[in-house]
Amino acid sequence: LWLALALVTAATPGGAHGGALTFLALGDWGGLPDPPFVTPREVATAAAMGQAATELGGDFVLALGDNFYYEGVRDEWDPRFQDTFERVFVSPGLRGVPWYVMAGNHDHAGNVTAQLRYSRHSPRWHFPHPYYSLRLHIPGSNSSARLLVLDTVLLCGHSDDFGLAELPAGPRDAAAAAAHLGWLRAQLEAAAGDSFVLVAGHYPVWSVAKHGPTPCLLRLLRPLLRRHRVTAYLCGHDHNLQYLEEGGVGYILSGAGNFMEDSRPHEGSVPPGSLRFFFGSPTSPGGFAHLRLEPSAVTVTFLEATGRVLHRVTLPPR
Repeated sequence: LWLALALVTAATPGGAHGGALTFLALGDWGGLPDPPFVTPREVATAAAMGQAATELGGDFVLALGDNFYYEGVRDEWDPRFQDTFERVFVSPGLRGVPWYVMAGNHDHAGNVTAQLRYSRHSPRWHFPHPYYSLRLHIPGSNSSARLLVLDTVLLCGHSDDFGLAELPAGPRDAAAAAAHLGWLRAQLEAAAGDSFVLVAGHYPVWSVAKHGPTPCLLRLLRPLLRRHRVTAYLCGHDHNLQYLEEGGVGYILSGAGNFMEDSRPHEGSVPPGSLRFFFGSPTSPGGFAHLRLEPSAVTVTFLEATGRVLHRVTLPPR
């Protein structure tokens, strides 16, 4: 299945963020299965995202999976869509802003097809296929970027977030995983002319936190990211904020939308010197990443839900 969506953004009135395409990346934001169906962190992060979208620009939100804890949704009419999503991300800065969604392991514990179908019920929820490609045009320029949204559970298998650092044990459907990988290879070939290529999935390639690196992605994905000079890989799964750089690729982990964990048991499992930033303070009200794409660079800003800038890095065009 080859699927591409063209995302053409209108220049912001007054040109506040003119000449740039901007988006927010948020993972592991999915509330709770019991009333009030949200965590204080999710609520604080949602408010801060509205503020950041207003001040720094927000053409869309990239949701990095684990959209509904702990077992996804039952069907496309599940009240969790309202309780954990629609009624929470209500800041003026997020009004009318499209969300591009992927599934995490907790979503796969429920009904992912229902999350795809919810795209018909909500004007801002876009989840067209388990994996898909977005063409991004940088306004006022002839520069383009490509964002490839993966389903790492389909690729690598399911894992239990709350087991003892359980790693995905291989795909449930080997043929579907192979088709996904084939699609990704073709997309990366087709992106040769793009100034920036971003790849996003739920599971991390590299992480120093609880789950650590994902062996399946190190095997299947990392060589492709390096060979195609991918600008950055975005993910969640670990409940903190991290930035690593390895082999010319930036690794952006944004999994602080609902929970915060500061343990770093896998510090020795990543290449020496690759970890540039880590934030997982258990007293923090959460956080997310903001990306600004201009012809000359991608600027990645990690923000705490207080509005505080935690870390900023600039990535060059390919």
